[in-house]
Amino acid sequence: MTDAIQLKTLLAGHTMDSALELAPRETDGTIRCVACGHRCRIQEGKTGVCRVRFVENDRLRVPAGYAASVQIDPIEKKPFYHAYPGRDALSFGMLGCDYHCGYCQNWVTSQALRDDQAVSQPRFCRPTDLVDLAVGHGAPVMVSTYNEPLITADWAMQVFREARVRGIVCGFVSNGNATPEVLEYIRPCVDLYKVDLKGFDDRKYRSLGGTLNNVLETIERLVTMGFWVEIVTLVIPGFNDSAGELTGIAEFIAGVSVDIPWHVTAFHPDYKMTDPPRTSGDALLRAYDYGRSAGLRYVYPGNLPGAFGDRENTKCPECDGTLIRRQGFVVVENRMNGSACPDCGHTIPGVWEASCPRSSTGTGRPRPVYMT
Repeated sequence: MTDAIQLKTLLAGHTMDSALELAPRETDGTIRCVACGHRCRIQEGKTGVCRVRFVENDRLRVPAGYAASVQIDPIEKKPFYHAYPGRDALSFGMLGCDYHCGYCQNWVTSQALRDDQAVSQPRFCRPTDLVDLAVGHGAPVMVSTYNEPLITADWAMQVFREARVRGIVCGFVSNGNATPEVLEYIRPCVDLYKVDLKGFDDRKYRSLGGTLNNVLETIERLVTMGFWVEIVTLVIPGFNDSAGELTGIAEFIAGVSVDIPWHVTAFHPDYKMTDPPRTSGDALLRAYDYGRSAGLRYVYPGNLPGAFGDRENTKCPECDGTLIRRQGFVVVENRMNGSACPDCGHTIPGVWEASCPRSSTGTGRPRPVYMT
């Protein structure tokens, strides 16, 4: 028996019934999974596109009771720059994804059950185990990440319900291939939502396993529903770095809200995409300029600490005062006065603490944590 088959067998024994909201019945009695934009119609004994949600005994079974990866991350790594700056976030992920991106940097977890080389050992746990870790490490935020959290939203909500009771803010780090149903389902517990907007070309999006329009609609819906949204585009040479494509992304975001932070980050060869070179600092600066020209107030080039002068910092759009100084994932100085600029009083959009740390509370480096 291969490692992949052993993993599939192991995971099949750690599931629960899907939330009813995410498993509506068709008129012929079959089950439609609406956890992600694929809206898979799943027959008995079959799985959805994600490979981890399946029908057994006429019930949709979904992942539960484990985490494939758990660590303490600086929240800037997610990246969220306008939510709890300088704080740590307890980050956890499960296995599986509804996309199959050839450059995935979390492929060992996201491509499990799709790629025989992607075998990650799960650690079995209860929701309270994960929340206890966050509390014990002083993390005011918990984030479902590393794999696609939409396809494991049922388990994430079990964790987040417990987290909310204990005063923890919760977030998703997602590809944005959502449905209205799943966003309504997670909204009571999820306040922060990062969307990975992978480009602005539907043909390329389909090669990754999704559709551009559904992600764009999700972004619009997230903002309308009151989630705090930040958007990331991994700029890949020869794939999505043309002036037309990056300008299209910037103009779309600005059309939704000029206050949405846009992170443009550097690609490095990984997984199955090893031919393109690493993204240059100049390429990210061009993307930054496209964003600013489109009217975006907060554009952040990333993954190359120190290469962009003061562009990693958060500035007040009203008086141009520096509010948060950063070096990579480290907050060097935070001058915010609650949600306001201390110089002119302008309100800065985001999720801020009334009394915030004036610099990073952690090391700025991810730290693995262990469950007993």
